[in-house]
Amino acid sequence: MNPITQILNEYPVMIIDGAMATELERMGCDLHDDLWSAKILLERPELIKQVHAEYFAAGADCAITASYQSTIEGFAARGIPETDAIRLIQTSVELAAQARDEFWAHEENRLHRPKPLVAASIGPYGASLADGSEYRGHYGLTEDELISFHRPRMKALIESGADLLACETIPCLSEAKAITRLLEEFPGTYAWISFSAKDGRHISEGTPISECASLLDSCSQIAAIGINCTPIEHIPPLIEEIKRAASKPIIAYPNSGEQYDPVTKTWKGAACENHFGKSAQSWYENGVSLIGGCCRTKPADIQAIADWAKTLKTT
Repeated sequence: MNPITQILNEYPVMIIDGAMATELERMGCDLHDDLWSAKILLERPELIKQVHAEYFAAGADCAITASYQSTIEGFAARGIPETDAIRLIQTSVELAAQARDEFWAHEENRLHRPKPLVAASIGPYGASLADGSEYRGHYGLTEDELISFHRPRMKALIESGADLLACETIPCLSEAKAITRLLEEFPGTYAWISFSAKDGRHISEGTPISECASLLDSCSQIAAIGINCTPIEHIPPLIEEIKRAASKPIIAYPNSGEQYDPVTKTWKGAACENHFGKSAQSWYENGVSLIGGCCRTKPADIQAIADWAKTLKTT
């Protein structure tokens, strides 16, 4: 059964975790690397598990694995053979599952909440280029070429036992189409697709998000449609566009409010303060049922969402 449906049948909102890279950097990890957080799968995987544990403790109902920028091509550039690369990709799921199972083993952690899910992150093709292409999307590749790129990692993540796939920061409709076609090769597997957006109506490459949502709404293996890695101010109008075009659950996990510069690989501007709890409530009231945070968010932001969501879960 669709794991998102299982949770939403019992709870009004499903809480997604927050940023992985931000927490790893706080722990002292250097992520100025083409592999980004996937680098830590090689160096200190125990820290990835620790971040997952912190988000579960903060109230997350779903962990997104550290496989966003984990690709066979990326690891090959480090001289890592394909078999070892696949093993590293699968390790990302195992770390999240271990953190979840250890958390769930304590009875006090099982009160008034669902058993958390592990969503295996599938970042866009642009992420593997490490040049900010996930915010542009004009790859010049065909759907078949995108399918060939995504297939090995998707297969590895599914075989590792992930509960579902998080196909996230997708910048172009052609890549979303490629993913839905590829999912058909794996019956019984569910995924959400969340887009990066450049404004309140369009995904990064310029396609109206309503057009994307309308197309995905008929795909039975797509469990939710939404937005991530997008400035928080764009979320309300994007929600309205998705809601108008589709009936599937809507997912939203935006950035903190800071702006990413893909050229310098740095963040600029100030994060919105004390916003996630109030914002989550407004998104929920407008139709969003899966809520979390993306880049530069932290466990405290997820805790703010969880504190608000508890008032719903106990009514």
